[in-house]
Amino acid sequence: MNNKKKFIKIAIDSPAAAGAGTLAKSISKHYNLLYLDTGKIYRMLAYIKINQKKKFNKKFLRKKIKSLNLKSLQSKKLLSDDVGTEASLIAKDKNIRQLVHSFQINCAYKPPKKFNGSCLDGRDITYKIVPDADFKFFVTASLKVRAKRRFEELRNFKKKLSYSEVLKSIKKRDKSDYNRRISPLKKTKDSILLNTSNLSKKACFLKIKKIIDNKLIY
Repeated sequence: MNNKKKFIKIAIDSPAAAGAGTLAKSISKHYNLLYLDTGKIYRMLAYIKINQKKKFNKKFLRKKIKSLNLKSLQSKKLLSDDVGTEASLIAKDKNIRQLVHSFQINCAYKPPKKFNGSCLDGRDITYKIVPDADFKFFVTASLKVRAKRRFEELRNFKKKLSYSEVLKSIKKRDKSDYNRRISPLKKTKDSILLNTSNLSKKACFLKIKKIIDNKLIY
């Protein structure tokens, strides 16, 4: 048995509300990996743009990203549908992506020593941020299932919210994510496809855990 600690890099790409975030958190906790939901960074920047539009410039954003606390990305204020839509638009900006990419790459390759590696999920992680990841996954689900999940997630944050509105928003985000010129969402040939439409959270976790355990060499 090799007692040397193995540094693990896991990359996950997925469309909105496919369950990748929940899955990545579970995997990260199990293997003691630094977890980064890269989409939350764009959501944070979108929130700033919506609420502090006059300050929204490259210098201000560079400072914000440099001092970013990962715990701040868990704020519920980032979950609104408006923020999500704006985040998808911001992600098309080449200058903003360069700033965010530097932060993501640092998290992926230089996590604190207390971690056994890193796990990042987003839209371009498998081919742009961590192309040499030990494990690559593309997590998806049907449009209706994803819309239902996002509807249930958001209804506590809006007084007036309909499933049809959320469905329309998810469609719009998919179109933006898959068709943007810079770092579009796509499944790479070396990514393992996982459709979560009919799977429970536990089933998804066990499915990926089995894949990882079968490859890890201790």
